[in-house]
Amino acid sequence: MSGGPPALEERIVTGPATAGRFDLAASALAGISRAHAQRLITDGRALVDGHRARASDRLRGGELLSVTLSAPPDETLIPESIPLRIAYEDGTMLIVDKPAGLVVHPSAGHATGTLVHALLGRAAERGEALGSIAGVGRPGIVHRLDKETSGLLMVAKTDAAQASLMQQFGERTIEKEYLALVRGAAPASRGRIEAPVGRDPRDRQRMAVVAGGREAVTDYEALASGSGYTLLLLRPRTGRTHQLRAHLAFLGLPIAGDMRYGGGVGPGGLGRQFLHAAGLTLRRPVDDRPMRAWSELPPELAGALAACGIVSDRLPVGIGAAMVEAP
Repeated sequence: MSGGPPALEERIVTGPATAGRFDLAASALAGISRAHAQRLITDGRALVDGHRARASDRLRGGELLSVTLSAPPDETLIPESIPLRIAYEDGTMLIVDKPAGLVVHPSAGHATGTLVHALLGRAAERGEALGSIAGVGRPGIVHRLDKETSGLLMVAKTDAAQASLMQQFGERTIEKEYLALVRGAAPASRGRIEAPVGRDPRDRQRMAVVAGGREAVTDYEALASGSGYTLLLLRPRTGRTHQLRAHLAFLGLPIAGDMRYGGGVGPGGLGRQFLHAAGLTLRRPVDDRPMRAWSELPPELAGALAACGIVSDRLPVGIGAAMVEAP
């Protein structure tokens, strides 16, 4: 096909390649983000003249590209009935308030009991679908939270909604807000951390600030402090793996309860990282209107704050969502 970007509901897009990198040509043809195109290339769902190629391969221009936007369902995934707390839902998406301890999608050691299994079970019970374009084993998934991080996570019910949300992530127009309790005092009341993040050469299970790592930017604001801890509001501007945990450890402010990154047991005996995805601002795929969702601290985190005497009027109350009115 030729012309501008295709409608999002199209499943397979074909057309001539532009000259340059394969991932950029696939992105331009299908009207998707470069990161999304790279995932499709890795999955073998984007081809050059019918053959697989690497994302970095250079094209002359004019080659026939084929981009399959939808992925076949993974028949090995069995829907499970796992209760979910919902902050927002419409016909195209929902926002889940994920508890700590719940893994987002299946991986080594987590073949069952994940958020994906719960979403499949919920969709089956309601006779609904989930977006299929993020890849096999990732129905409806747009982004992820670490197992021990709680809070808001968006899920797409349709391919069009999944493409819209992935595009917003690619363009960095979705704003995420996290609450973190860190050990120590912030260097300023507000600041920005700009430090590349990559695999820690001394511990491959960790990420760290390393030369040659990927660009990573985090804005922070100190909300309150007490008993040697500081409550921070974090706004990541990039989405690297373990970005917040690595950036704060780099500042010498490890997250309370984060054993892997040096936070130790948190106040009140907290044994999980005090990191909560408390806010999301995005454009709703159903009508492109701006909306905001919020999630209050779960009881174990609220208890940890109380244990060190920290009080703040900036904490969200309850869970929910509302449209953002234009100024």
